[in-house]
Formats: sequence, structure tokens, C-alpha cells
Amino acid sequence: MAPRERLRVALDANPLVHQRTGVGQFTAQLLALLATRDDIEACAYAITRRGRGTVAGQVPPGVRAATSPLPARVAHALWGSVSWPQVEHWTGDVDVVHATNFVAPPARAPVVVTVHDLAFVTSPELCQRETRAYEPRLRRAIARGATVHAVSDYVAGAARTHFGLDEKRVVRVYEGAAPMLGAGSAGAGHRLAGGDEYVLALATIEPRKNLPRLVRSFDAIAADHPGLLLVVAGADGWDVDSFDTAVRDARAPDRVRRLGYVSDAQRADLLAGACALAYPSLDEGFGHPPLEAMAARVPVVASRAGALPEILGDAALLVDPLDEDALANALHRILVDTELREQLVERGAVRARAFPWDRAVDEMVELYRQVAA
Repeated sequence: MAPRERLRVALDANPLVHQRTGVGQFTAQLLALLATRDDIEACAYAITRRGRGTVAGQVPPGVRAATSPLPARVAHALWGSVSWPQVEHWTGDVDVVHATNFVAPPARAPVVVTVHDLAFVTSPELCQRETRAYEPRLRRAIARGATVHAVSDYVAGAARTHFGLDEKRVVRVYEGAAPMLGAGSAGAGHRLAGGDEYVLALATIEPRKNLPRLVRSFDAIAADHPGLLLVVAGADGWDVDSFDTAVRDARAPDRVRRLGYVSDAQRADLLAGACALAYPSLDEGFGHPPLEAMAARVPVVASRAGALPEILGDAALLVDPLDEDALANALHRILVDTELREQLVERGAVRARAFPWDRAVDEMVELYRQVAA
């Protein structure tokens, strides 16, 4: 059946309910721009007991909220073994269902499932059990006919290989560089960081983000930069003890500042005041923080891992994430080499503009129309 002129799309809004990581930012920005389009009728569904009452306040005007008191873990367990309950039970009839965060519900309508990374396949040792559970759930969604939306060529290739999919079943649409942070205040960033000179890390504290190695690399150059701090902004994930141990064993532990989760406004302020952003992730499907830093004209040191070389190109200093000396040297270079900094800032500003959200949404709508048809 041909799709309606105004396409009815139901999107998973669960990533909006709790502290927003990159997946939450992706979902929020996608919904915000879909809400402005005349050719899309968007519905945001959320299968959550605790967050049910907050969903309507998290979605933009013009987007209908459809919620369920069924706990997400119960729904996921059901969907792993039976094709019930179908998502239309809450959303009503739609033309396309977009599962924005790995887990796709059974549906009468065609389903698009976004895969932000495949660390649970490529680096399972870096993932908790609940993350590794994405693999069988994703496999079942694919068996039901879901089309995979990959956020980078790296993820698309890994998905095709691991799940044995042909080209048409996996579609790469790049996400946009987050515009929602706005312009920050360097002074506010300095106050939040506790100093005027700092290397910033924006990441959840978990093994995949490789932060203990960053702490040791920073500590190796701390004596050469007496006023410099390492500021880590991000929620606690798992294996925080390894991060705490690295800080405790450092020669300058008092110069590592851990802020926890920060708001979008605080994130923008921290970027505005930073000397550099460090992003040494061991596996990444896209990489929002480096692009945010580039948009804020902050030079970036990142790892040569996952999709980061694809996304960042020559606009960042890329290093082996397992080589602490290389990471330390890159941080030192970016702090002392003025010409290099200026080059990276200019290249970064151009690179960030290469990932506009308007294009991302246009391509997502084209994907919706393809699967609806």
C-alpha cells in the first residue's frame, strides 16, 4: 500500500526520559525537527513505568505522546520471545515505527531500528550484560523484517557482516552535529571546572570511554603544565572503580576534577572555556562530543578507533587509544603548538558543518518513505 501523503511515524521516546546521553540528544533533535515538517505526523511512544508521566513534557509541540505503564524490561523480555504486544496498541495505526535505541517492538507497520554502535558485538568485554542483550533482540527485530539505520559507515559495515544483511537492509544516515547546546560562557565554564586552564572529557565513566588511560596520560604531562586541570563531565556508568584507582594513583590527583552529569547549558559553558577536548574512546559508532567541541572552536584529541576517523577526518589529532604515551604527547602538542591549534580549530569548524541536522532529518524521512512503500 502506498504511504499516505502525510506520513505517520511513531518514534521511541524512552531515551528522553532519563539523563540524556548521545542517544537522547539524537532522539530529541530528530523529534524537534520532524515536528516542524508538514509531511510528517509524529508520535512519541514510551514504554516505561517510572517515566510515564514525564514523556509529554519532553516532546516538542505538535508531537503526540503515547505511553504505557508496562516496565521496559518486561516489554523487552516479551518482545524477545513473542511478537506481542504490538506497539500500535499504544500509538494507534502508523505508517512507520522508528526504534531510536536498538530495541525494536513488534508492529504491524514497517520498522526502522537505529543502531548507534555495535560495541556489544565488536567489543563485548567493554559492555555490561544488559548491553550485550541488545544482540539477540536486534537479531529478532531483523528476523521480523526491520530495516537497520546505521549512524556511520563503520556501524553499517559491522551490521551487514555480523547479521548477514544485504545492502538494502542497512541504510547509513549520519546524525547531525548537536546544535542544541548554544553558545556557552567561558567564564561560567572556568567557574564550573574550578580553573581557567583545563582539558575536558565529556563521557560516561565506563570502560569503553577509556578514561583511566586518559587520567594516566594527563598525569604524565601535568608537571609540564602546572596550572592545567583534567575535567571529566559525565554520569557514572560501570566499573567506576578503575577510574577512581587511576586518579588515586596519579601524582597530581587533585588536578583531576570529576563533575558528574551536567546539563546542556553547563556542557556548552565547559566547552567554551576548555583548552582542548580529549576523547580516547575504545569503540565509537559516531562521536558527538568531538563534533560539539569542533563547533565550539575547541581543538580535539581523539582515538583512532571505531567510527571516529570516519567522522573526524583530519580535523582532530588521532591516536592509538591503547598507547598512553601517544595520548600524552598529543595532549602536550595541542597545548603548546599554537599553529597546530589554529589549524585544528579551523578544520574542526568546517568538519562540524559537514554534519547538518537538516540533511540528517531529510534523509531519515526519505528512509521512512522507502520502508513505508
